[in-house]
Amino acid sequence: MSRGKILIADDEKDIRELLGDFMSGEGYECILAADAFDALEKFRAHPDVDLVMSDIRMPGRSGIDLLGDIKKLDDDVMVVMITAVKDVESAIAAMSKGAYDYVSKPFKLNEVAAIASKAIEKRHLVLENREYQRELERKVEARTIELRQALRELDKTYKFTLSALVTALDTRDTETQGHSFRVMSYTMELARRMELKDPEFLKALEYAALLHDIGKIGIPDAILRKPGKLSPAEWKIMKTHPVLGYEVLHKIKFLEESAQIVLHHHEHFDGSGYPDGLRGKQIPLGSRIFAVADAFDAMTTRRPYSDAVTFQAAMDDLQENKNILFDPVVVEAFVNAGLEFWQRERETFDLRVRKDPDFYLR
Repeated sequence: MSRGKILIADDEKDIRELLGDFMSGEGYECILAADAFDALEKFRAHPDVDLVMSDIRMPGRSGIDLLGDIKKLDDDVMVVMITAVKDVESAIAAMSKGAYDYVSKPFKLNEVAAIASKAIEKRHLVLENREYQRELERKVEARTIELRQALRELDKTYKFTLSALVTALDTRDTETQGHSFRVMSYTMELARRMELKDPEFLKALEYAALLHDIGKIGIPDAILRKPGKLSPAEWKIMKTHPVLGYEVLHKIKFLEESAQIVLHHHEHFDGSGYPDGLRGKQIPLGSRIFAVADAFDAMTTRRPYSDAVTFQAAMDDLQENKNILFDPVVVEAFVNAGLEFWQRERETFDLRVRKDPDFYLR
């Protein structure tokens, strides 16, 4: 088995043949070239060359030039310069340009063999290390793909479970079935239009929009389904649902950020909301985005205590209440999408529900 492949470039035939015969006898496969042009052509034809041994002084193009050409093609190949004693400084300079070592004429063949052996050994170590790194990268990439797939499956499981829970809660109020899913759809579209790209934030926002009314699990049916305005005492109970929702969600690790959005989804931009009376940018961004989507769907959906208004009336209401109930930046993004867009979103949702009532669980 060959110990490696060597390209020998020297314009002196006797020297290149001497080196070729000797190194072949040492177990190397040798390719001979008469000048730098011939050497470069043969190097291109044999990309598995481990070592190039090149004379510095050759007609037409020097060994230094050949060194530069070869390193551009394969920076890892080993190059040993062959030089006369008077050109030693040039050989040393060549080492700063990537040559591994040099031998001086007249050279001792056993010294040439020792240098060649070390050079090729280094070449093989470099290649083995590079292949190890590539294999490691392939394994990491494969494991990363597996992990991402596992996380996607886990996320699907989470979402299915949460969607099933929300569907069960929505059945308590037949007039608002699908509200949570519509609001989630509106909210995520609104976030996209605001060019929000942080995946962690968007995931928290999606879960929060879906689960915003989870706290109503603790509100009595007599209040939740009352066909009329609530009394002050009943309204006080109803206003506890963001806190109840927060208490349900914040102990679940992957819902911690969502819990904060749920807690503050009834805060008003002017500070008149509940439960904490936050104002302006004190209110979490996710809550400010969600509030606009939630209010729009609430206004355009029939409730036990109110009829649905037109989409235009709901849009007008949002604009009238920017800086009061709603963040003006969020309202602007919503309005800029256009009335027809939100109408199509609602019609598309309702059509899908009629065709497949449980489509959002998939």
